[in-house]
Amino acid sequence: MVKATTSTRGSKVAAEKTAKPYPGFPLTAHPSGRWCKKHQGRQHYFGPVSDWKAALTRYEHEWPYIIAGRVPPPIEADGLRIRGLANQYLTHKRGLLTNGELSERSFRDYLRTCEAIVEAFGRERLVSDLRAEDFARLRVSLSDTRNANSLGNEINRIRGVFKYAFDAALIETPIRFGPGFARPSKKTLRIERQQKQQEHGKRMLEAADLRAILKAASQPLKAMILLGANCGLGQSDLSNLPKSALNLETGWLDYPRPKTGVERRCPLWPETVEALQQAIAIRPKPKDPADEKLIFVTKYGLRWVKATAKSNDDAIAKEFAKLLVKLDLKRPGVNFYALRHGFQTAAGGSRDPEAVSHVMGHADASMAGLYREGISDDRLKAVCEHVRNWLWPDAATKLEGGE
Repeated sequence: MVKATTSTRGSKVAAEKTAKPYPGFPLTAHPSGRWCKKHQGRQHYFGPVSDWKAALTRYEHEWPYIIAGRVPPPIEADGLRIRGLANQYLTHKRGLLTNGELSERSFRDYLRTCEAIVEAFGRERLVSDLRAEDFARLRVSLSDTRNANSLGNEINRIRGVFKYAFDAALIETPIRFGPGFARPSKKTLRIERQQKQQEHGKRMLEAADLRAILKAASQPLKAMILLGANCGLGQSDLSNLPKSALNLETGWLDYPRPKTGVERRCPLWPETVEALQQAIAIRPKPKDPADEKLIFVTKYGLRWVKATAKSNDDAIAKEFAKLLVKLDLKRPGVNFYALRHGFQTAAGGSRDPEAVSHVMGHADASMAGLYREGISDDRLKAVCEHVRNWLWPDAATKLEGGE
């Protein structure tokens, strides 16, 4: 039996005593005195334990190539790297955010997408070195934690990041994603939606359930629910709703949709007007003077929906969810936005899709939409009255939103 030499024992002891420079450090000290990491049974080395920063830099550069089964290029190689692309793309999007051309929520989505790209490919990976197989592996990884619809949205955003690199002349040729990075097919999306409906039901509330919700709701949530049912407004719409958008004397809402800027005009039901009058009468004083223009603020005088680049605090969704739980109506896919689904579904019976889209604030990119200069008030009234009759099919059920 061969005994270990003193130098071998010393190196092992030195490695055992080498602590990681910080929790989560990706490398391990090897008995040879080098930082290392194993992949598919093979040990890879990144430099002496005496210089962990240099080893980490080398690791961040080489590891994405190692797990892709490719030879890493020299660390000094010129070209746009993933970290540089992510930083420039987010700087571009932050400029749009500052100018009011992009919402905080959308910026947050782009930020998370860039973080996912960096995690998948590595900070130091050359953008020009990416291949179709890299994107195919990324798609498989993304599909493990996303449904078909979310996967398609994320693939769109990722493609947008790399398209920006070419459009901004950061790379000389477009990225070839390959067939393995395709968005889910329409058939896949339909099947997934059908499966969800079979398991959890439709993403809308039936008229009887909505009447029960209105009967149980207190102000100002009741007024918000009625605006969702009457006009298809979502939470961000309501949180940003200015007083100038409402004319309670004539009973009309004129409010371009913040998400798209598309013109939107909606006749208000008498029940909606009454609820709004009650909500406005008890509205607390806004904490921020700039919010004095808003119809709705919380009891603390704050906006109901607060979106930042890092998080989204939606108090409307939370209060509505509490009400659904209280009435035993909570199920997957049913939330405040289900009111918008319900309006679209019920309004479809009016057989006037152009008027329905106008109330919903949907953009019409068709040739007819480009030529159409407006929708008559009579058509808009007919659509909203059709939804009102769906919700309250007889006069008895219109009293206080009850049965």
